[in-house]
This record gives sequence, C-alpha cells and structure tokens, in this order.
Amino acid sequence: MLVTVAAGLAILAPTAEAQVGGGTWTSDSPGYKVQNVGCGSTSGLTFKLTCSSGSGEQRAERRYDTYTGGTHQFEGSFKITSMTGSRISLKQTFRDGSDAGPYFLLAVEKGGRMYAVEGGATLGSGATVGTSVRVNTINQVGSSHKVYLNGSLKQTISSPSGSYYDKFGSYRTSSGAGPITVTWSGVKFWYK
Repeated sequence: MLVTVAAGLAILAPTAEAQVGGGTWTSDSPGYKVQNVGCGSTSGLTFKLTCSSGSGEQRAERRYDTYTGGTHQFEGSFKITSMTGSRISLKQTFRDGSDAGPYFLLAVEKGGRMYAVEGGATLGSGATVGTSVRVNTINQVGSSHKVYLNGSLKQTISSPSGSYYDKFGSYRTSSGAGPITVTWSGVKFWYK
C-alpha cells in the first residue's frame, strides 16, 4: 500500500497551480548561465550595475535555457534596494535561433514607472526602492505573450512561432544608466 501511495505522489508531484493563467501547469527547472558585462555583477539573486555610464553594454543577468513551442510561464518578484539611475530592464523574453534578439523587455524608471521598452507602453507604477513587485510572463508560442504585474494582466502581444528564452536581472536600456541594485526572489517556471 505504501508503494502505491508513493507512486501516486510521484505522479502528482510535477503538476502545480501557477499564480496566474489558470489551468494545470507542470513545474519546470531550466538551466541558466550568469551573464555579467561592463559594470554588471551578480551575487545569487542580487544583480548590480555599479556605474552611471550611459553608453556601452552594462548588464548583470541570468539567461535561461531556450524553449521551442508550448506555453511557458515565468514568475518572480523583484525588489530594488538602491537606484540612482533610470530606465533599466529587469525582465526579458528573448527570441532565439534565426530570429534571435529582444522580444519583450520590462524596464523601470527611477520614479517607479514600469514599461515595455518596445513601444514604451506604461505597464504599471510603484516599483520604487524597497517595494516588491511580482512579475509573471506567459508565452504561448505561436499565439500570445502576456505580462502580469502583481497578478494583474497588463499587456498581451502576439507571439510568433519559434524559439525563446527568459532573462532577468539588470540591463541598461539604450536610453538608460545605472547604478541600480535589484534582488529577485520566488523565481519559478512552469509549462503546459
């Protein structure tokens, strides 16, 4: 009887209820690589840009494994612990393969405004020093890419077919500059 129960639990263990998006999801644990460029530095889930340079590549990020097809959800909460710069991207969904490049970038301004770098649409406010913000992205490859802030849907855009990957940390946008220190927590991935 214990074997049957244990086997049943093993079958149920991978499924999970995600914070947003509805339905049953399967937990995922993609691998990642840390990327520090310019004045970027990483310690665990804390990402820093230590310079105020408005030029060159400045970033401290985790780049997760590429996926193709299906529906993939990222969840994580960020808290800015110091920021004298502005216009820093904190979460990105990138395309990979022949169409490689940035697809969606969530950035923050010094006053707390959160926006989509492509097009500049305001997605939220309140991302000030010391305040935690939960971010969920759901990429249904070939259909739609959705962005949620603190559980509220803020943007839906078309998602072309192909390969993608998630990144988070701190990345100077083309119009931005550091310094910034941001810590992420509660990072989870699911697919269905």
